Amino acid sequence: PTEPGFSQGFFSILHGKVEVACGDMTPQHDSDPSTKHPPFNIIADKSQFSPGDEIKVTLSMASSEGKHYFKGFLIEARNAGDLNEIVGSFKLISPGISQLLKCDNKEGSAVSHTSDSHKTEVQVIWVAPSDSPSSVQFLVTVARGYKEFWVKIPGPGVPQNGAAPPPQTTFGGSIGAQTTQTTTSTILSRSFTSEGCGGSKSCLRDPEGCDPQNDTACHFLSFSALGSSVTFELSGPAEGYVSFALSQDKWMGNDDVYLCIRDTDRVDIKAAYVFGRTHPIISSQNILKGIAWRLSDGVIQCSFRRDIHLPPENLNRFDLDQMYYLFMAHGRAEDGRTHRHDHQPLISTYRAAITGPLEDLTGSRSPLLIKYHGAFMLIAWTSTVSAGVIMARYFKPDWPERNILGQKVWFQVGLHRMLMTITVLLTLVGFVLPFMYRGGWSKRAGIHPYLGCVVMALAVIQPVMALFRPAPDASR
Repeated sequence: PTEPGFSQGFFSILHGKVEVACGDMTPQHDSDPSTKHPPFNIIADKSQFSPGDEIKVTLSMASSEGKHYFKGFLIEARNAGDLNEIVGSFKLISPGISQLLKCDNKEGSAVSHTSDSHKTEVQVIWVAPSDSPSSVQFLVTVARGYKEFWVKIPGPGVPQNGAAPPPQTTFGGSIGAQTTQTTTSTILSRSFTSEGCGGSKSCLRDPEGCDPQNDTACHFLSFSALGSSVTFELSGPAEGYVSFALSQDKWMGNDDVYLCIRDTDRVDIKAAYVFGRTHPIISSQNILKGIAWRLSDGVIQCSFRRDIHLPPENLNRFDLDQMYYLFMAHGRAEDGRTHRHDHQPLISTYRAAITGPLEDLTGSRSPLLIKYHGAFMLIAWTSTVSAGVIMARYFKPDWPERNILGQKVWFQVGLHRMLMTITVLLTLVGFVLPFMYRGGWSKRAGIHPYLGCVVMALAVIQPVMALFRPAPDASR
């Protein structure tokens, strides 16, 4: 679920699940809707209706000098006398490119796209309810891309039989749409510096001790409190964005996020929030002040101020007089939309007091559970299994006539059995740890988890085979 004050980023163009935008029909694309005349036609096949009637609604491309397609859409029918009231339900004609949505707790009360494929036309059927208003107004939001979209394009208004036609509305950017608040930004005249880290400001850096003024590979975050606000500086090499988050724990999810996103030759600075391991949801509320940015040699830098305490309506924003783990991440961006971070985020070693004592913090990109995973696998497959094989290969001739508990000395005392048992146990523990960290199967880890499953299976099969191995003096 999405909390008030937030909308799904990128209008969910990839899958069209845009119930969060049912009310204002506005995608949160970090920019305002286009005010150009929309190059689309919206047609209804009836000029009047009665309750229970079906009306075919067609959204299609009009003649246009630019792109001859659209990617995303949202179609609704509203009460022409009260445009806040969603009316009736829809049926699909082309389920391959359209899907029904549940808006205003009404099943099938809106239609959206299923993917970001290029479309030139979509048709749907609207079914008039038994309690239909005197007239309905069809409204459509259409997105060609992240930066180019139109909100609440008025389609035809259709009255009931015998009712007066509704007044015709004209397009002026949107009908009752809310626009994203913006703050004027400035360009930084010089690079950030690590001078003062631990003295006049707190810093988190990777590599440890690096200086963003001299090292373009330096990922850098600093913060310092002054009065009722905190100033943040963020820097790092990235193709699309750099970001940091305030978190109550070392797990991604329910975090207060701040992103500096490169958009061609400028940087957009946004506040966001993350619900679980999902795409950040950009805040529609303007909470950042003193915004400034810089682009140089592939490095994105940005700075801003944020009040320590925010009004209650700023949901999902953390108060800055508390202690939090700090996350730093970077990755690619396309048309202003961020993609998953390229590497594991840098996570501070311990919670930092944002407005507390100034510190030069340390962090790691390898979570403790993953470090244990690597250590256990390394010990198992380079140490214990090798020693166990050496015992079996070279120590059989020693004490050839002596047995302990019915087994040869090299097998019992020579540690072969014990070393192999330790190998299996270390492999088992190392195998489980990544699943504990990820909370399940990782779909982005490539072939590594599959190889791990094969290794785990072979490690278990080995002692099982040993149980069925005949004795040395057996006839088999």
